[in-house]
Amino acid sequence: MTRPKKSKKVFCLPESTLYGPINELNQCRDIIIMLVEEYETIRLIDLDNMTQQECAEIMNVARATVQRLYNNARSKIASSLVNGNILKIEGGDYILYDENASVNNFGRCRRYRGGRDFRD
Repeated sequence: MTRPKKSKKVFCLPESTLYGPINELNQCRDIIIMLVEEYETIRLIDLDNMTQQECAEIMNVARATVQRLYNNARSKIASSLVNGNILKIEGGDYILYDENASVNNFGRCRRYRGGRDFRD
């Protein structure tokens, strides 16, 4: 029997959800979908300089899950940059943190733009 999927806790949604070559938006390009939880691992590890273990604790998942999400996200970013693909951030299995959650360093994030609200 497979293990049930666990929603990842996400505190921050992206300001913008579409990235790519600005001079070629009208052309037909492959669109790479980055899940919100993959975006969150990039934000926590690369922008906030957290370790994978710290990121796992914040997101309430195993460190191996964070490692998989992070590797997937980096691969998608690299493909977008190198191949000129459009990168779109959407979807996934996540829960947004409650705005009263006592987590440091997250005041600059946008909230409640999709996914399931942590308060539900």
